[in-house]
Order: sequence, then C-alpha cells, then structure tokens
Amino acid sequence: MHDTQPTPDRIMRLINGYWATGILGAAASHSLFTHLDAGADTAERVAALAGISERGAQTLLDGLVSLELVEVRDGRYRNTADAAEFLVEGRPAGLSEFAKLKLGHMGTMAALPDVVRAGGPVSDATVEVADNPHWEKVVTAIAAQSVPVATIAAEALGLADAGEISILDVGGGSGVYSAIWLSLNPDARATQLDWGPINAIARRLLTERGVADRFTCVDGDLHTTDFGTAAYDIAVYSHIAHQEGPEDNIATFTRLRDALKPGGTLVVNDYVVDDDRSGPPFALLFASEMLLKSKQGGTWRRADYHDWLTKAGFEDITFQPTSSPATLIFAR
Repeated sequence: MHDTQPTPDRIMRLINGYWATGILGAAASHSLFTHLDAGADTAERVAALAGISERGAQTLLDGLVSLELVEVRDGRYRNTADAAEFLVEGRPAGLSEFAKLKLGHMGTMAALPDVVRAGGPVSDATVEVADNPHWEKVVTAIAAQSVPVATIAAEALGLADAGEISILDVGGGSGVYSAIWLSLNPDARATQLDWGPINAIARRLLTERGVADRFTCVDGDLHTTDFGTAAYDIAVYSHIAHQEGPEDNIATFTRLRDALKPGGTLVVNDYVVDDDRSGPPFALLFASEMLLKSKQGGTWRRADYHDWLTKAGFEDITFQPTSSPATLIFAR
C-alpha cells in the first residue's frame, strides 16, 4: 500500500525556488556549462578554468546536479542533454545570457504582493518605455528563445522555397526572425518596425549574419506607425500580445490584416493558455511577469486569440505547439 500522506518536500522546494535561479545564473555567469563541455569534469578543474574557488565550484555543481542540469558519476561531472543544448555558450538557442539576466531580476518579485493588490505595476511599466536602458540586455538575452520557434515557423510556411517574398516583423526586437528567415531564403526581404534603440540592436545582428542588405528598419511605435496596405506576404507578431490588452491586440491584428497581401499569413508567437486555464505551466506562471511589468498585459487563452483574430478579419486560424513554452498561431 502506497503512503499518500502529504509531505512538505515539494512546498519547501517551491518556497526556496529562488535557489535554482541563483545557482543557474551564477553557473552561467562563470561559464560552468561551457567548461564542462570542454572537458573539465571535476570541481578542481572547473574552478581552475572559471577562476573561482573550488568550494564555490563544488557548491554550484552540487546544485546543478539537484536541478538535473549536470550529471555525476564516479566523481566526474558532465552536462545533461538539456544543458549541453541550451546553456553552453555560443549555441544558437543558448539561454546562458537569459539566465544571467534573470539573476538580476530576482528581487523584483518581492513587490508582487503590492502589485497584486494594485492590479498592475507600482512603478514604471518597463515594457512600455522606448528608451529604457534595460532593452539592450533584455532584447539580446531573449533572442535565443525565438530560434527554435522561428525555425519551426519557417518550415511550416515553406519559406526556404517561397521565392521573392516580403516580411513585416512588428515589434521584432533582436531581429532574430528576419535573420533566420532571410538566411533560409536569399530572395526574401524583411522590414522590422520597432523603437529606434531596439532596431539598432537588430541591425547589428543582421549585419553579423550577412543579410542586412535585405533588411529595413522603421523606427516607431507599433500603435501609431503605419504598417502599409497589402504590402507583405508574411507578418510576424512575436511576444508582443502578452504586453497588450485585448482592445490593443484587436486593433493591431486588424492593421496587420490590412498590411498583408491577399492570401498572406500572420504569424503570432506567444505563451498561450488553455481555454480552461489549466495549463501549460510556463504560460500560467508568466502572467505574473506581465502583472509586474505591464499595465494591461497577461497570458491570453486560445479562445482570446481566436476571437481577436476573427474580429480582425482572419478566417483560417490554427495553433501549433513548439518545442519551447511558446505556441505558434497562423492566421490567414
């Protein structure tokens, strides 16, 4: 007979969840996953390569084993498959920079009780300020999250063989969608509309990828800048809807519909909640981030997106899960 008596173990792990953020952020800050990938397999070797104390290296390795990011056998350490794919520096979908970024955000959650009471940010809504210096770090750190999703979207759309197409990326941030899609299709051209300081970051990435000659930036606010009419084959709206309220999303989707050529496709990428709000776990948790940082944002249900896109004039709306916590929505 199995013991079904409740235990405090899971609650204790949740209460101390910030330990995981701290350990992962510190390990990324000292390139532990990269050193392990290079063959450092003991605390002593990791410490020597990272320039940290052996005690510190051992503590981080112990924590990473607990988090199932590192494996140990006969006193030798190595990255798990997830860590090797996403936490070794230089990998296309690497999240080390994001882990370091979140290490600096740990204190912001302390304001959540006040934010919940107020129903929104109790300080400036950082996601709504164009010249906020945090964009330089945030935009580059989160770019890798879109790599697998942009690749999946490209496959679904058949972009590599689509020939001369025009792409509009609204709120494109790092420009990672344009970078990947233009690399796949040498005949495609892309336009990104975003705030000036963010477009400057995108231009650097596209230049590094060697496709900047087919990439144009329009500096402006997506709420007020003209998208054009029947000008694009594909439009992208990635990780913007969660910052916006329902009315703003409907308005933007309507303008994007007008910007597409007949038969064009809108690609929406975001953390989408099940209609009964039972999952997925990441999307449900992410809502607290928006409560902290935006005035109207949240994680929206499939039904919300379907309703908004239908009101905007789209008729064919499909949802596609991805290997990331995000969901792709194709609207035609």
